[in-house]
Amino acid sequence: MASIPVALVIPLVLTGLALLVTYLVLGPSKYDGPSSGKGVVVHVLVLGDIGRSPRMTYHALSIAKHGGKVNLIGYLETPPHPSLLSSPSITIHALSPPPVRPARIPFLLFAPFKVLHQFFCLFALLSYTLPPSQWLLVQNPPSIPTLFIASLVCHLRSTKLLIDWHNYGWTILSSTRGPRHPLVYIAKLYECLFGRLGDHNLTVTHAMARQLRLPPYKIQGPITAVHDRPAEIFKPMWWGKARQDVLERVLPAEQRDLVPSIMEGNTKLIVSSTSWTRDEDFGILLDALVAYAADPVSKTTPVLAVITGKGPQKEMYLAQIAELTKSGQLPNVSIVTAFLPFEDYAKLLACADLGVCLHMSSSGVDLPMKVVDMFGAGLPVAAFCGYESFGELVKEGVNGRGFETYGELSIILRTLLSPEGSGELEVLRKGAVKEGARRWDEEWDAKVAKIMGFAA
Repeated sequence: MASIPVALVIPLVLTGLALLVTYLVLGPSKYDGPSSGKGVVVHVLVLGDIGRSPRMTYHALSIAKHGGKVNLIGYLETPPHPSLLSSPSITIHALSPPPVRPARIPFLLFAPFKVLHQFFCLFALLSYTLPPSQWLLVQNPPSIPTLFIASLVCHLRSTKLLIDWHNYGWTILSSTRGPRHPLVYIAKLYECLFGRLGDHNLTVTHAMARQLRLPPYKIQGPITAVHDRPAEIFKPMWWGKARQDVLERVLPAEQRDLVPSIMEGNTKLIVSSTSWTRDEDFGILLDALVAYAADPVSKTTPVLAVITGKGPQKEMYLAQIAELTKSGQLPNVSIVTAFLPFEDYAKLLACADLGVCLHMSSSGVDLPMKVVDMFGAGLPVAAFCGYESFGELVKEGVNGRGFETYGELSIILRTLLSPEGSGELEVLRKGAVKEGARRWDEEWDAKVAKIMGFAA
């Protein structure tokens, strides 16, 4: 068994002592407001960028729609959903940015310092700055220090804890640090322990709900699977002037001369949203496009690939794209990147011929929100399928196609984007529209509203 580093033990002990003294001197007030219905106060906590947290955004909007008062807590790195800013029932509380690790300081030494910074910021906000709430809805991951703080604050303030499981923090850490890293062991132990303290648990898949009942999690409390569903902003678009207007506005200026060819179906538009991180291997799509472009048949169908998103590996891949283009390995294939406002991104999806998802589940039991959005826009997908819960969302040959290698993806592109594949692509499009017909409000009202007391 891995030993716990001293660098972690000392800060944790000091934190515990500081909390004890703080509680004895300044015990936080307890919630005494309405327990259900209109006027219920709910804190929604995401220890991440609110603008890139669609599921927690939708939770906040749904609570407000049912008469609840929401304090939405997180980082403001990108613009939030416009509806959050216009809702009188939602107040956004921006967290101070976490400290950035200097290059000369090892991760193992810096991590405790970052956790302590987040801990005290969150504890002060949730215990004293904000009024008490009936519910604290927490996104997991990240689990450190969120789950510990949330369970502690809920105990002190007579608040109910609702944990929304998107994935597992320790599996994500394992994918970047390696399964034998001591912090992975600590993170797993921590998440399994504090993950049992929720009054209710939500999961993004049935597979995850089943797994949380088993070791090492052994959650005994109620668990409800709540699938991600598209928001109303994602809608299929009638192919006509509306599509042309969107393309002429959102495509990069140097690619707008392709709009007539896209409208006529002579150039195919594919869209992929990526975080440009290791858990989404953009190299698979890049290699697939190189293989697609090298095939004599596929040369008859030019492709414009629009890649949206931000992330640490973006510049590396942009350099590779430039080199491949310069060396002539991407004939008839143009790759451009964009970071679009939420509304423009939704409309771009509705204008595309095919969506590509590179999400690789670290846990095997989560699902990519980007595919949900694509289905909401009526866009069929080609998605990485090498994990257990894939079939809960993408149905092979019905609303999309699955792949695990770049070779498999290149065959899918060659098949669906060719003139001969137009019939199959249309079948998948109809399946995507059908899958996207059930919206977030329906899912939330049928499941979460009852849990939180907004419905009988």
